[in-house]
Amino acid sequence: MEIILKGFIVSFGLIVSIGAQNAFLLKQGIIRQHVFWIALICFVGDVLLMGLGVLGLGSILAELPVFSLVIALLGSAFLLTYGSRSFITAFKSADVLAMNGPQSASFKKVLWIAFAITFLNPQVYIDTVMILGGIGGQLDFRGKIEFLIGALSCSLLWFLGLGYGAQILSPYFKKRRTWQILDILTGLIMYAIAASLLFYAFHLAKQILDF
Repeated sequence: MEIILKGFIVSFGLIVSIGAQNAFLLKQGIIRQHVFWIALICFVGDVLLMGLGVLGLGSILAELPVFSLVIALLGSAFLLTYGSRSFITAFKSADVLAMNGPQSASFKKVLWIAFAITFLNPQVYIDTVMILGGIGGQLDFRGKIEFLIGALSCSLLWFLGLGYGAQILSPYFKKRRTWQILDILTGLIMYAIAASLLFYAFHLAKQILDF
C-alpha cells in the first residue's frame, strides 16, 4: 500500500500543473464536448508512457538525444500553431463567437488535437518516462506494478475530474469576455511551453554536434 501511495503522490505532482493537456481538457470540459474521449486519450497516453518508463525504457530513451530533439521540434511547432489558433479565436468578432462559447469542432478534429498534445509534447515524455520511470524503475517487479497502479489511479482520477469538474464553471462562461480571457491564457501557456521546448532543442542540438 505504501508503494501504491508513493506512485499516486509522484504522479499527482507531475500531472497537476497548467500544461497543454490540462488546458485543452479544461476548455473542452467547459463546453461539454467529447470530454470522456479526451480524458481517455490522456489516460491511455499515461498508461503507455508510465509503463514504458517504470519497466525500464526511460533510461534507454535518455541515451537517444536525436530522438528527443525530433520530438522537441515537432512538439514546439504544434504548440505554436495551437497557441496561435487560441489567440485568433480570442479576437474573433462577436457575431462569430457564440454566447455559449466557441463553435463545436468535429469529433475527429478534437481527437487529433488531444492525441497530438499527448504524444507530440516532449514534456510528457520527460515527466512520465524519465522522471516517474526513474523513480519507479528502481523497485523490484512487484514494486513496479504497485507503483504503476498508484500512478495510473491518480492519472485516471485527475483527467476525469478535470474534464467533468470543469462543467461547474460553465455558468461563468456565458460571457464572451470570459472566453477571450481563457483563450488568451491558453495561447500564452502554449507559447511558453513551445519556447521552453525550443530552448531544450537548442541545447540538445549543441550536445549532438559536440559528439
